[in-house]
Amino acid sequence: MFLTVGLFSGFVGGLLGIGGGVIIVPVLFLLFSQTGSYGPELVLLVAVATSLTCIVFTSASAAYTQIKARRVLWPLVFKLLPFLVLGSAVAGYVAPLLPTQSLRLGFAGFISLVACIMFFDWKPKPHRTLPGTLGSAPIGFVAGAVSGLAGIAGGNVIVPTLIFFNVPAHNATATASALGVPIAAVGALSYMLLAPATDQPGLLGYVDLQAFALIVIGAVIAAPLGVKFAQQLPAATLKRLFAIMLVFVAIRMIW
Repeated sequence: MFLTVGLFSGFVGGLLGIGGGVIIVPVLFLLFSQTGSYGPELVLLVAVATSLTCIVFTSASAAYTQIKARRVLWPLVFKLLPFLVLGSAVAGYVAPLLPTQSLRLGFAGFISLVACIMFFDWKPKPHRTLPGTLGSAPIGFVAGAVSGLAGIAGGNVIVPTLIFFNVPAHNATATASALGVPIAAVGALSYMLLAPATDQPGLLGYVDLQAFALIVIGAVIAAPLGVKFAQQLPAATLKRLFAIMLVFVAIRMIW
């Protein structure tokens, strides 16, 4: 099952530039809950931390393909990256302090809003552009914090945000893939280093090592295939696929 999750999340992550966390988190949450692998207080934290650790490798595979295709907008990467990383690091400290239900429902509500905006093809004002460094700081910090709290590496936040500022959908997807690597790495380290000591076997911090290893194998194989398929799709189709995926995940998390 972990390997299957890796293959599917890798393909979807490469296709939509989202790192695959929207697949990994709810599926691991379901698997760990049904099997009783962890107590209720640990299930979502382990799912999120494991997802972020996997996404370091998933996003790296997808980002490499996007960089070769020259779709990544590097000025945007350098402008947003410091604030995204800071927000992701803070999330690793804050997440264990939040009630599990609040974290789950907040994640579901947020991505439902994003899905509606993307599916109905909301058009930003044509003159709108991403603000300068000072104006981008809160945008990057909030995106990084949400990414770290939800285990999604930022694509779900970064893609619609960049489109809001009139970045073409394919460039937004590619740029999100490149940003996903450092965001996920910092978030994963936070969950590893800040977790309390535990005698639970197979855990490194909050990361389930068996799930991590098998998901990464599948994801690294499938992510480049998703990127290649995305390059054949019209931008409008790409946005609607993104929205449908978010709605599916939101419903699953609420349920």
